[in-house]
Amino acid sequence: MSIVVLGVNHRSAPLDVIEKVTISSEALANALQDLHSRDNIRETVVLSTCNRTEVYVLAEKFHGAYADVRDFFCELSGLTPDEMHPHFYSQHDDAAVSHLFEVASGLDSAVLGETEILGQVRTAWERARNENTARTSMNMLFRQALEVGKRARTETSISRSTASVSHAAVDMAVDLLGTMSGANVLVVGAGDMGAGIAKALAGAGAKHVTVMNRSVERAEELAQSVGAVVGKFDELSSAVAHADVILTCTGAGEVIMSRSFVDAARAQADNKQLLIVDIAMPRDVEHSVGEIAGVTLRDLHDLRDWAQAGIDARQQEANQVRQIIGEEVQRFTQESISRQAAPLVAELHERAESIRRAELERFSSKLGALTPEQRDAVEALSKAVVAKLLHSPSVQLKNSAGTPQGERIAAALRDLFDIE
Repeated sequence: MSIVVLGVNHRSAPLDVIEKVTISSEALANALQDLHSRDNIRETVVLSTCNRTEVYVLAEKFHGAYADVRDFFCELSGLTPDEMHPHFYSQHDDAAVSHLFEVASGLDSAVLGETEILGQVRTAWERARNENTARTSMNMLFRQALEVGKRARTETSISRSTASVSHAAVDMAVDLLGTMSGANVLVVGAGDMGAGIAKALAGAGAKHVTVMNRSVERAEELAQSVGAVVGKFDELSSAVAHADVILTCTGAGEVIMSRSFVDAARAQADNKQLLIVDIAMPRDVEHSVGEIAGVTLRDLHDLRDWAQAGIDARQQEANQVRQIIGEEVQRFTQESISRQAAPLVAELHERAESIRRAELERFSSKLGALTPEQRDAVEALSKAVVAKLLHSPSVQLKNSAGTPQGERIAAALRDLFDIE
């Protein structure tokens, strides 16, 4: 069995490809069951965010699992294997474990050290457990990934500055404009990303913020928490006309602002300057909107380039996180090897217990005169003797699992205790 990760992310593919393989929350359950039903996959977790779609699997055979997941991505995206291949990456065993730990730590994010990814990893794991596609191996891997992500942020300063994609979007907007204080700002989307944007805007000194969302209740809740106002989603055109800055992050899964829509809206506003930052995946704003005179459009690709300066400035923290990840990969590997010894240890104890019970049964006639309390004492004594005798070989077996010495100990125990 091997742990394998296969996927597409912001480093391997353009946004056009990432959009094609993005899996919505509503579609995730079906995706998990689809993958889990394939021949070479025993367990699976799917992580799909604005910057990546990755499939983690426990595989019977690497090449078989690779083909299964590649076919899944091709069916999802409508791309052929040849079209998908340049953007598709894979890692297995220690390299796959290291990759997930880097993802959870924010090292593999467009915004170095961002904190949103840790929650996304947790949610992906929870969904897989709910669908029963993550069991012993994936549970162990993702539980430790969350621990690594927390440790990286506790022991280093990797998240000391811009700590989320939504925060980075606001920082980039401020960098482009110089200030937010007098701008009319429109936030479209009131999910987790929208909440992050709204809070970052409050910290950036934005005074005039409008929140729009298809769910008015969600928009009202967010607006109230940051001192913003709520706009009706069916009045989006008018809101666009009056905005100086638009930050959009809906989960619509399709364009909500086409070029013709923005052109028509701007006709009401004397074509004043407008900055749009679109961090939705798939994107909310048609790419050609950036060609409209007076409109500056930035998306996740631009955000990644802008954030590179922060990555360069925090390489020391990144190196410290990599050291932590190296330690944690070793720990995971050792614990995985130790778990391989668990079935033999269990069989050993089961064999010894059967012998203990058989001997008590053989002497039952001689023990018949004992009181219940005395029989309980004999039972406890015999169990304690067996446990003490088996303690040392069990520990030796676990500690040496995966080594030549461990193989010799395992073979000897199987022979001595007649275990198949």
